[in-house]
Amino acid sequence: MITGLYLYGIFPDKIPETLVLEGLDKQPVHSEVVDGFCFLYSEALQEKYLASRRNLLAHERVLEQTMHEGYRVLLPLRFGLVVKDWETIMSQLINPHKDQLNQLFQKLAGKREVSIKVFWDAKAELQNMMESHQELKQQRDNMEGKKLSMEEVIQIGQLIESNLLARKQAVIQAFSSELDPLAQEIVVNDTMTEEMIYNAAFLIPWESESEFGERVEMIDQKFGDRLRIRYNNFTAPYTFALLDS
Repeated sequence: MITGLYLYGIFPDKIPETLVLEGLDKQPVHSEVVDGFCFLYSEALQEKYLASRRNLLAHERVLEQTMHEGYRVLLPLRFGLVVKDWETIMSQLINPHKDQLNQLFQKLAGKREVSIKVFWDAKAELQNMMESHQELKQQRDNMEGKKLSMEEVIQIGQLIESNLLARKQAVIQAFSSELDPLAQEIVVNDTMTEEMIYNAAFLIPWESESEFGERVEMIDQKFGDRLRIRYNNFTAPYTFALLDS
């Protein structure tokens, strides 16, 4: 039973029906031009979609396949957006945000989003930090087995934390100094786990990706086994396609 229209993204140009795509619920993906904006959509068989891995991947796959076909300028819509009809889109999206939508298309023209997530082994870093700061290590070792005051516990903890933070900042600075000059915009996001120390998205010219990737590889080689780097060089520009509230 069709409950509405499931929306994937907005494009400034018409997407031809000859582009064959499969969306959620294995429904064929179509395009519809509304007031000059081209929407990719499929018929929704559910009122709400569970944010499962399968559904999320299906949503992303529609956008990425469209980009692979050369339609690179797009405003991706959040997962799970179902509307009843195109009149809803006109009244709730296009009419109040038309100028912003056009401005975002202009900003994204010729640009792509790439992202970096950097992880390290916190325990290994702590051990390495201690080995490289023998005075701090000796101070900590001398406290083992002793009954410490709260002040002493806080003091040694702060020393360890500050030195570990300095090591983290050195890693982040290595990425920032190499990658920031290639970007038009940069968004540093919150880290999501204790092991993640850097999480950033970059808006770069399409033709700069090869150089950007080479710099990521160079940084990876510099730090060796200390870091695990996740580099995503082909994704819809969610970070840089946000409407002002």
